[in-house]
Amino acid sequence: MAAITKEDILEAIANMTVLEASELVKAMEEKFGVTAAVAVAAGPAAGPAAGAEEEQSEFTVTLDSFDAAKKIPVIKAVREVTGLGLGEAKALVEGAPKELKAGVSKADADAIIAKITEAGGKASKK
Repeated sequence: MAAITKEDILEAIANMTVLEASELVKAMEEKFGVTAAVAVAAGPAAGPAAGAEEEQSEFTVTLDSFDAAKKIPVIKAVREVTGLGLGEAKALVEGAPKELKAGVSKADADAIIAKITEAGGKASKK
């Protein structure tokens, strides 16, 4: 049995959805007792891009639009992401484009966008 190489691991991660990658990061944080911010912060300092412009760390996720045929799944996804009640989530979805969440990490923003996209909506981060 051949050992798994770093390239094998990177290829497996590259083939994951954003939500799967986000879940993997959380599992690694729990298993090794570290945060992804530490690993990310250590990465660029060791590479040739050391001293480059600092990467954005907080994002605002916006619901841009939704497929009218998938309105109910989008409302459910918005409720799950925001913790809003049914009426508030419905109003938010119907009023798109609207801000869903502000001040979230890149991984969380990508996970939220993936969840909204999977439900039939379109979301973006800034």
